[in-house]
Amino acid sequence: MMRQALSAGGGGALEDTVSLTAIGEPRRKITVATLREKKLLHQPITCLTAYDYSSARLVDEAAIDIVLVGDSLAQTMLGYENTLSITMDEMLHHARAVRRGVKDALLVVDMPYGSYHVGADEAVRNAAKFVKESGVEVVKLEGGEKRAELIRRIIDAEIPVAGHIGLTPQSVNVMSGYKVQGKSLNGIEQLMRDAIALDQAGVAFIVLEGIPREVAAMITAEVETPTIGIGAGPECDGQVLVFHDIMNLNFNGPAKFVRRYGNAAALITHAVQEFRADVISRQYPSDSESYHLPKETRAALETVMERKRAMRR
Repeated sequence: MMRQALSAGGGGALEDTVSLTAIGEPRRKITVATLREKKLLHQPITCLTAYDYSSARLVDEAAIDIVLVGDSLAQTMLGYENTLSITMDEMLHHARAVRRGVKDALLVVDMPYGSYHVGADEAVRNAAKFVKESGVEVVKLEGGEKRAELIRRIIDAEIPVAGHIGLTPQSVNVMSGYKVQGKSLNGIEQLMRDAIALDQAGVAFIVLEGIPREVAAMITAEVETPTIGIGAGPECDGQVLVFHDIMNLNFNGPAKFVRRYGNAAALITHAVQEFRADVISRQYPSDSESYHLPKETRAALETVMERKRAMRR
C-alpha cells in the first residue's frame, strides 16, 4: 500500500491522511465515526483478527476496516484450550506487535477474562493500559446489560468501547459449551435488552456472535450502533472472522459459519517438507546461495594453508 499525505489548500498543513490500496482506491483512516457513517449509508463493515505484525500489515493493506486483536489468540497462537487462560501481559504483547503493522484500520483489542470482572476501577485501569502501552483505539468487552454501567465508566475515561453479546467465549463454563444463543423467546428478549443497553451506553459497535439470523436482523434494525456478526447471518452491518480460520491455520474443525478463503496450512506444510528434503539431499544451499571469500583473501589463505601442509611433511 502506498501512503501519502494530502495538504489542504496548498498551505502545507495536513488536513487528512489518505492511503491508496493495492488497486489504487483512496482510503482514509477508519475511526469510530467512520463505522457510524457506514451503517447510515448501508455500506458493509469488514473486520478480521490479527495477532502479529506480519498478518496485521497484510490485513491492513487489504483495506479491512477493523483489525481485532482477539483473545482467540489464546488458542490460535498460544495453544491454550480456551480464551480464559490468556493474561493482560500476553494480550499487550500481541497488541503492540499488531499496532506496528496497522496504519489505516481501526485497531480493537479484547480485554481478557479477569481484566474487567473484579471491579470498575481495575477495569478502567486495564483499559487505559491497553491504550497507553499498545496504542489500540477501542477495547472490547463481553456482556450486555450487566456491563452497561462499566462500559459507561470506561467511556467516561475517554476510551471507546465495543460490546459483544450472544455466544460470549469467556462465559463458556456458564453456557456449558459454545452454544448458539437466543433460540427461545426468553433468549431473544434478553439479547434485545442487551443490545439496547449497549446502544444506550454508547459503544462503538456490537459484536453479535452465534445467534440466529432472524434475531441478529432484529437487533441490527433496532439499534443505532453498528453490528458486526460472526455466525449471526448477513443482515448485520458488518462481518468478522478469525484470520486463522479463513486461512485454514486452525487445527480444529471449522464452525458452521466459517468460510475458508485460502489453505495456508497446505502451503506451509509443502514448503517445510521441500526444505527438509533439499537439506537431506544436500541440494540446499547451492553454491549461488553461499557467500565466498574475495579473490585476494582466498589466494592469501591458500598460501597460508600450503605453508602449513609443507611443515607437516
